[in-house]
Amino acid sequence: MTGSQHHQRATISSIRIQGFRSLADLNLEELSQAVVLIGANGSGKSNLIRFFEMMSWMLRARRLGEFVERQGGAGDQLFGGHSTTAVIEAEIGLRTGSGQNDYKFALAHAHPDRFIFTREGFRISREGSHEMAPWQWLGIAHREAEIIAAMEDNGAHDVNPQTARVIVSLLRSCAVYQFHDTSDTSSFKKNWDVDSTSSELRSHGGNLAAVLYRLEQEDSRRYEWICDQIRRVLPIFDRFTISGRYGRVYLSWKARGQEKTYGAHLTSDGTLRFFALVTLLNLPSEMLPQVLLLDEPELGLHPAAVSLVGGMIRSLSANRQIIVATQSPMLVDTFDIDEIIVFDLVNGRTESRTLARHQYGQWLDEFTTGELWQKNLLGGHP
Repeated sequence: MTGSQHHQRATISSIRIQGFRSLADLNLEELSQAVVLIGANGSGKSNLIRFFEMMSWMLRARRLGEFVERQGGAGDQLFGGHSTTAVIEAEIGLRTGSGQNDYKFALAHAHPDRFIFTREGFRISREGSHEMAPWQWLGIAHREAEIIAAMEDNGAHDVNPQTARVIVSLLRSCAVYQFHDTSDTSSFKKNWDVDSTSSELRSHGGNLAAVLYRLEQEDSRRYEWICDQIRRVLPIFDRFTISGRYGRVYLSWKARGQEKTYGAHLTSDGTLRFFALVTLLNLPSEMLPQVLLLDEPELGLHPAAVSLVGGMIRSLSANRQIIVATQSPMLVDTFDIDEIIVFDLVNGRTESRTLARHQYGQWLDEFTTGELWQKNLLGGHP
């Protein structure tokens, strides 16, 4: 991620998705710096996260086709299947200091079970302008995102390549994190090349050893801070013992008062996820995306760890936009009532509701936001 991206601070201002899984018609507007999605299992929270995962595959490496195959085919991505829904339509709005940036596309189901673009366009409306800029369109019937090709000034598209570069840069800086896979074959338990994998934490968190090794070498104060925060919840933890061999590193740590070190294979699932979360939420600015989307970060964590992670999310949201899908009332306690979006599943469709502070004023004098959710005063229950 280049330094110029960080000078162009961005937040997702609006999301409109039609036809993707349970998101038959989801419209989220005026999103804040911190957003928490709550709702019953299957209400569609994770589908919103998966949509941004699809966008990442689509815009980082033009691998939409591979994502779709890995997820069961195009029909499985469509609301009700391809016999019910023929097209996914989406529009993402991002705000920066220089104006409003919009990207929209439509994906139609095609034989045998894939997508083709039937619409793709973008625009940048400068700050201070009294009207929205016209859309710049990128043709139809392509299988991968043409905005990537439009970034190259080769004259193949009748669009502004600089505008395309800005849009792609902003959208690529929306990163999904899900640290759920801690199985014996997970990425946490592999060796990682330091030189090629230490610049950012991957979405699965598996390259944690490479990232920590880099921090220990180049930013020792931050590295020590991360260790201190882990000790607040895991007193037995002394420090990581990550040593490089032939340019590759493996995750391990030392317990207080013991000579023995513990590799990732001897570390509990919740502890591995906690290590990854604490590291992610305390990375230096140049190693962070502009927008972080966290999918159930509380999974397997001790309540004390959930509380600590919640505080870190709150702190980081001053500088980065964070969107969290959660099932944890304790994590919800970290957020204000007007930062919460409730998802409900109605006849197979995800419906969303924002919460107005004035409607809950008397309750907030007595209860936290998490307690209000537990008492089913916010909705989002089975």
